[in-house]
Amino acid sequence: IPANSAAASSGNTEGIFGFGYDGSQTAVTNLVSNAGVVATDTAGVGTARFQLGATQYGEDKGIIGFGYAVGIGYTALSNLVSNAGVVATDQAASTGSARGTPSACSYGGDKGIFFGGDTGSPTGITNLVSNAGVVATDTAAVGTGRYGSGACEYGSDKGIVGYGYPSGVVATTNLVSNAGVVSTDVAGVGTARGNIAGCSYGGDKGIFGFGETGSYAMVGMTNLVSNAGVVATDTAAVGTAR
Repeated sequence: IPANSAAASSGNTEGIFGFGYDGSQTAVTNLVSNAGVVATDTAGVGTARFQLGATQYGEDKGIIGFGYAVGIGYTALSNLVSNAGVVATDQAASTGSARGTPSACSYGGDKGIFFGGDTGSPTGITNLVSNAGVVATDTAAVGTGRYGSGACEYGSDKGIVGYGYPSGVVATTNLVSNAGVVSTDVAGVGTARGNIAGCSYGGDKGIFGFGETGSYAMVGMTNLVSNAGVVATDTAAVGTAR
């Protein structure tokens, strides 16, 4: 998620980590400088929860959404992050189906999308995020519903969602157009797994990495995504499987 950008322009240079589980649910955040330095804890704002999704919007801002809160269950809450890295209180309007472990990425240069998640069963519904941070109502599922998938940008203005749990693990991917339209399933490439991470690199490409297989074995392989959204076969693991 971008944070603390000096001006509203593409090519954000800072980031933020937020919320999660540390033995109990938390809303603590940590800013990341443009040199990759992680700051000390910032006191939590908004409902503490875990199993969230997060993406950027508006070119220099971010949004954290959905998740599981003890005593509440799955939520559709969202919190905006300003271009100074300040997390806002919960948005008054909770839009979309409450769920945990959705994936999220940006598209169209200044908008975002939340994909899938766990509502008690795997789902493939999506929610678009406008360039003002407004979360839209559910868009009906396209492709295989799942949770624990990864998502990232590619081609400078498009997105891709990959892998995850519909029941067992899959390597299925779905492209997201620069208008936020999710494509039908693309046959999986590489090792099927869930709880996977994704991010962009090189300005117009992406990468999926790590996760766990259907036997819940942790793995460390990665899969590159080209600037046309094509996923490559496994690259051998580097670093600790997790």
